[in-house]
Amino acid sequence: MQLHDSEQNRALYPVNLATSRIAGIPVRIVTPIDSIPANKVDHVLINLHGGGFTTDSGSLTESIPIANLTHTKVIAVLYRLAPENPFPAAVDDVVAVYKELLKTYKPHSIGIFGTSAGAILTCEVTVKLKQLGLPLPGAVGVFSSLADFSRPGDSRQLFTLNGFPGQLQPVDPQHLPDNEYVGKTDRKDPVLSPLFADLHRWPPSLLVTSTRDLLLSDTAIFHRALLGAGDDSQLVVFEALPHAFWYHFQLPETREALELMAKFFDQTVER
Repeated sequence: MQLHDSEQNRALYPVNLATSRIAGIPVRIVTPIDSIPANKVDHVLINLHGGGFTTDSGSLTESIPIANLTHTKVIAVLYRLAPENPFPAAVDDVVAVYKELLKTYKPHSIGIFGTSAGAILTCEVTVKLKQLGLPLPGAVGVFSSLADFSRPGDSRQLFTLNGFPGQLQPVDPQHLPDNEYVGKTDRKDPVLSPLFADLHRWPPSLLVTSTRDLLLSDTAIFHRALLGAGDDSQLVVFEALPHAFWYHFQLPETREALELMAKFFDQTVER
């Protein structure tokens, strides 16, 4: 499905596609069809795809329009997936790629972004980089996320992936979801659940969600935590759209959301 979708996406957002490995981790490299402008040559954006940590549902869907709209190289990390590789395997893969890219790019010239599982992973990686004492990226894009695996936000109990009402039954605290990814990790581990991490001096961040997104609550909760830590963070909430609606290129709001994301990186990632 990813490859089929990429053909449609590339018709709207022309790019070049290639595959490679960085630090031994498979990646997709997506570049603008035209030459990269001189002021963007030293920039790179790292995409961490969605798919519930078990599939790749977005490495092309997310990277293609952003590479086109920002005129910037995007490297989509094909991190190890659960259940075979639960937390922290994906975090370790992304950190390895980031450390390798630091040999070529300045940290403030790097942006990291993702949708859903990739947005969660973006936050987890940022916390891990801070714990390791590594320089943080210039900006992070957190597009429908959660930062607390210890309890589900209200909207996760109200909506399905398609934005329609769910079962409307409270989640049993003894049977929390996401076990395939969490594994045996303490759900309040500050890397797994960045809500419990030290968020001071977090990179500038853009958080995007919608009123029918099952992760609306979790995204908003984390935004409040970032503001409480004194960080530069923006939250944009679209109206009456489902989880990760920017995957659906037929929606008029998708172009608006993608341009918003691209503008954010243009304004925050520096040479």
